[in-house]
Amino acid sequence: MTPPAPPRDRLRVAIQKSGRLGDPARELLASCGLTWRESRDRLFCYGESLPVDLLLVRDDDIPGLIADGVCDLGIVGRNVLVEHGLAHAAQGRGVELTEWRQLGWGACRLDVAIAEGDEWVGPEQLTGLRIATSYPHTLGRWLTEQGVDAEPVLLNGSVEIAPRLGQADVVCDLVSSGGTLRANQLKPVTTILESEAVIAGPRAQLDDGRQEIADLLIRRLDGAVQLKEARLLMLRADRGVLDEVLPLLPGGHEPTVTAVEGRDEVAIQMLVHGPISWAKLEDLKQVGAHNLLVLPVEGMLA
Repeated sequence: MTPPAPPRDRLRVAIQKSGRLGDPARELLASCGLTWRESRDRLFCYGESLPVDLLLVRDDDIPGLIADGVCDLGIVGRNVLVEHGLAHAAQGRGVELTEWRQLGWGACRLDVAIAEGDEWVGPEQLTGLRIATSYPHTLGRWLTEQGVDAEPVLLNGSVEIAPRLGQADVVCDLVSSGGTLRANQLKPVTTILESEAVIAGPRAQLDDGRQEIADLLIRRLDGAVQLKEARLLMLRADRGVLDEVLPLLPGGHEPTVTAVEGRDEVAIQMLVHGPISWAKLEDLKQVGAHNLLVLPVEGMLA
């Protein structure tokens, strides 16, 4: 049984030291106003602007560090979090971690891939085959759901070359662009898990005051994620064309309409999530809008 973690008055967040999620995670946290003083070994970052410290580790270690109370939260791929939970369940242990937030980046898929020249007719054709994977528990759950009796073969690297080496018949691996599979004459045929970067944390609330810090961090993260492609649209229009302008506004938050003192016109502004095309601006101008501005948004708290 894991001993209780010692009391702490600072929040500790684990992120990937190197790899595709490491730099984006640091950039996201920095966009929330966090600054750090980095240790000489570059494995620990002491939070200066907020009591939020970073621990830089391997992504596969992050769920275990949270479960053991070494860290409070972590930024990790859903694929790693799910595999950790299923491995614990297979050992008869409770699943103590969950997704606190999905972050909308780092997207990839856990796919079954077969030889390029083979035809795919469905999961049943995997019966009796050896499937190389780094995610045996996630694959095993899917095979059970499909009613397929196949053998997961655990490999921690070079999964794609397993069929060529005679270690497996097909593979189950993470896919982003699919380039690595194509280079090994493989093609993805079915997805068993959609993954992206997530905030992982305990199911139970934190104590020692860390929950308050965590809530503050999550609020800032929510704002930062929303702002990733947010734009502020501002324009003016005569009152007489307002009924034509409003239906043409892009999707987003409810627009704010304010009277312009001393003139028979209104000022309109709204927060839009995503790009605003030139065509949309031209459509608005065509019905009488003017002084159209599209501005980046530096920060927001809902």
